[in-house]
Amino acid sequence: MLKVNEIFYSLQGETSRAGLPTVFVRLTGCPLRCGYCDTAYAFSDGARLEIPAILEQVASYRPRYVTVTGGEPLAQKECLALLVSLCDAGYSVSLETSGALDIGKVDARVSRVVDVKTPASGEAEKNRWANLALLTPRDELKFVICDAADYAWAKRQLLERRLNEKCPVLFSPVADVLRPAVLADWILRDRLDVRFQLQLHKVLWREDRGR
Repeated sequence: MLKVNEIFYSLQGETSRAGLPTVFVRLTGCPLRCGYCDTAYAFSDGARLEIPAILEQVASYRPRYVTVTGGEPLAQKECLALLVSLCDAGYSVSLETSGALDIGKVDARVSRVVDVKTPASGEAEKNRWANLALLTPRDELKFVICDAADYAWAKRQLLERRLNEKCPVLFSPVADVLRPAVLADWILRDRLDVRFQLQLHKVLWREDRGR
């Protein structure tokens, strides 16, 4: 049994899967409170569903790709069983996680998209750096950047920890806070080996839930 905030079909807005039609399973709850969070409605709202009921809803969209997100999906221990069930059903599965919790027990078939919380998020002290040793090339690291100080910090982590030798690294500007072109210019100026990304769903639909 898991508490599920919403299940919906949309285009993947982030990561190397951006643009792909995807079913999203958004689980309720998160132990973090990032200053730029855009899914605060997932902190508590939701309905309790058993895994077969979740799989039935997912299957109704006949997807190839499924993303389990939150909130923080790993805050519910049953999330691990859900990920196994989705992989067993033949879907290409990704997990979006805050990086504050252990990713070591996630099914190896899942692509783990792990946030690295920057200072301006207000939650940088929650980064679980031990997760870095668990990353594989099928995973991705994501930095959401608020300002020049965040960028300098993220660049330092990238270079000193040699993160792009572990897996692809994504840099994203916080919507309506840091102009995308500014972040793009910084990346080009410093010749960083990262993927710049925008949140595609916000370009298309702004703040609509279930999109």
